[in-house]
Amino acid sequence: MNDWPEGWSDSDRGNRYGGGSANAQPESPRVMRQVRRGPAAPPQGAGVPQQPSYVNGQGYGDYTNAQNTGYDSGYSSGEVYGGGDSGGPGGYDTRAPRPAPNWRRRIKWTAITVLTVLVVTSVGTYFWADGKLNREVDLSKVIDRPEAGEGTNYLIVGSDSREGMSAEEKKELHTGSAEGKRTDSMMILHTGSNGDTLISLPRDSDVEIPTFVGSESGKTYKGTGRHVKLNAAYAEDGPELLVRTVEFNTGLRIDHYVEIGFAGFANIVDSVGGVEIDIPQDIKDTKSGADFKKGKQTLNGEEALAFVRTRYALAGSDLDRTKNQQKFLAALANQVATPGTVLNPFKLYPTMSAGLDTLIVDKDMGLYDLGSMFFAMKGVNSGDGKSMNMPISGSTGGNLVWDKAKVKTLVSQLKNDEKVTVSGN
Repeated sequence: MNDWPEGWSDSDRGNRYGGGSANAQPESPRVMRQVRRGPAAPPQGAGVPQQPSYVNGQGYGDYTNAQNTGYDSGYSSGEVYGGGDSGGPGGYDTRAPRPAPNWRRRIKWTAITVLTVLVVTSVGTYFWADGKLNREVDLSKVIDRPEAGEGTNYLIVGSDSREGMSAEEKKELHTGSAEGKRTDSMMILHTGSNGDTLISLPRDSDVEIPTFVGSESGKTYKGTGRHVKLNAAYAEDGPELLVRTVEFNTGLRIDHYVEIGFAGFANIVDSVGGVEIDIPQDIKDTKSGADFKKGKQTLNGEEALAFVRTRYALAGSDLDRTKNQQKFLAALANQVATPGTVLNPFKLYPTMSAGLDTLIVDKDMGLYDLGSMFFAMKGVNSGDGKSMNMPISGSTGGNLVWDKAKVKTLVSQLKNDEKVTVSGN
């Protein structure tokens, strides 16, 4: 007996899923045949025949009612699991929503990355710069040295060394072609807790050459009370004898020595884009090449060198020149220490390279000491310190004689790192 709906037979039953089969698993959608719902579809426009209901497992519900309720089994088109959308069964997207960005985590790792780059760059720059320092001066060769005081004392020397300069550069910078090297400027920079002090030592200062040990020969040369101009000590046996002579005639211990030549000085000025300075008077000097009008202006390397070397066009000769040298070096240090130079690698590295390639320092000098020196000079320029000439009492035979009483007081104040009250010329 066939109790299936009209048009269905037992042979149609098979193992169909949902058709009373004992098989618990559905066939694959790829091979499942389309389920018949009755006789073949009538011709177009003939209408849809009434379908038997399926109530409590006994038949199919009313087709029209199914349409009205929005139910669609999907079997009418041979589909089993919905409309086939990639989002999942029934066309719904079952993927988990993308989590919101963790901005705190991103900011943290960005900060760590930037900090790491800065540390690596800083360490690399330190070792690069430290390796470029020319530590040629051995202060251990200086004998009979004064006791160390408070603070730090630098002897800063500007030499007329023409080493490495071409004939064209010598002509351009008006340096001449003299062999060897001499000192055009000498200064003591004291740094301490009571302000920094920059003291110029005129090259024509009258000093006594003491007993010393030759820097090259190792031979001891006994002092005979011989008096010379201060720059002659440098010409006679270089930096070591100059330090020995300064310490002997002042009683002040020199902790570090720094020297720069003509070419290096001009290169540093050019690398920072020039230095602005207020020139107090018109200056014209054919020997140094200076030709300036009074007023504020920016000097390039060639002009700066001419400015600091000028002496014959100044009323006070060497004393006025030392004042100009102090003024310009302080302005240069101020320019080098600006954020525009320190934070700009296109300025910082050329400046450091230009300076370090030509600087000569003592064997114990480090980058920290060099940096402290530049910042102290910047402080002097900004008014936080004091700049002066060594006190002069007169002259003898063309040599400038120091005021012994004032020099003694000055040295005592520097040794004890006290505020300097002595005035210079």
